[in-house]
Amino acid sequence: MASVFGHAISALAIGSSFKNKIITWKFWFIGVLCSIFPDADVIGFSFGIAYESFWGHRGFTHSLVFAFFFGIFCAFVFYLKKISIAQRAFLAFYFFLCTASHSILDAMTTGGKGVAFFSPFDNARYFFPWRPIKVSPLGIENFFSSWGQKVILSELIWIGIPCAIWILIQIIRKNTLQKA
Repeated sequence: MASVFGHAISALAIGSSFKNKIITWKFWFIGVLCSIFPDADVIGFSFGIAYESFWGHRGFTHSLVFAFFFGIFCAFVFYLKKISIAQRAFLAFYFFLCTASHSILDAMTTGGKGVAFFSPFDNARYFFPWRPIKVSPLGIENFFSSWGQKVILSELIWIGIPCAIWILIQIIRKNTLQKA
């Protein structure tokens, strides 16, 4: 998997594309939460759930179906105020993208057993042919090692820099639109 840092920065980059009207601290917080939530499936290891199972790591919670429903869930649960259907749809779309970005990044890593993108319809695990991101260690203690340093460097190159460029482009775009 990519690290929590890589997943979080991708949510920030995705969110930078949206209109400032809907962007609040809650928008960012839930977006980041969505980007890391699929890894909640690692608790299954404590209960003897096999990696390859439906509920195993990178299983159903990493699927596009899960991302779709989780995005809708977050938009409806965390935005109880009366907002327009269009705003709720944009929020659900953002939360979907953040959740789905997790699986996309994981499928670009050098380790694991792939991602069940199409679960529950197909529980096969997939990787992308291009896998430049070093797989992150499980557990915080392993993160402060040479392996963890390699992961951070890999994510800086393959996630951090592209996301920073995207965010900068969005800031310039928004400033240009405000001046027009």
